[in-house]
Amino acid sequence: MSRIGKNPINIVDGVTVDLKDNVVTVKGKLGELSQEIKDVTVNMEDGIITVERPSDSKDHRAKHGLYRALISNMIQGVSTGFTLSLELVGVGYRASNQGQRLELALGFSHNIILMVASEVTVETLSEKGKNPIIKLTSFDKQLLGQVAAKIRGFRPPEPYKGKGVKFVGEVLRRKAGKSA
Repeated sequence: MSRIGKNPINIVDGVTVDLKDNVVTVKGKLGELSQEIKDVTVNMEDGIITVERPSDSKDHRAKHGLYRALISNMIQGVSTGFTLSLELVGVGYRASNQGQRLELALGFSHNIILMVASEVTVETLSEKGKNPIIKLTSFDKQLLGQVAAKIRGFRPPEPYKGKGVKFVGEVLRRKAGKSA
């Protein structure tokens, strides 16, 4: 059995969950999310959600844990939300935002301008002597990860000096330079 899929999900106060036609809809103080469920059954009793699979086939086992994790992330997202921080490491790397418009200076001949989805809140922090930080906050974990991956993809960290856009706390595999 899937260890993740077996775990029950507790519904937090202030969150409502609706099950209709294999679609789970979760509403909370931060927003509303919905997810279509296939190949597994979702049961809701006394504020606890359980996900069950019809057989032990490889496909059903994979989706058992997947849908349990997706529903759990939806409940956590609409009640408390998610935050990701990105750090810009490099001389002259800067970030600034005006609402949902994020402007990045990453060492190219031009600045990169990215319009971030309205569900994601962008905040840029620049302190003297420290690397600029981009703080992303959202109730949708999937969308938040997509936006963060897009920003990181503009200039991924390189293995020699570590310059680029990286997640705060990310450990990079560093390489030794040329040995003369």
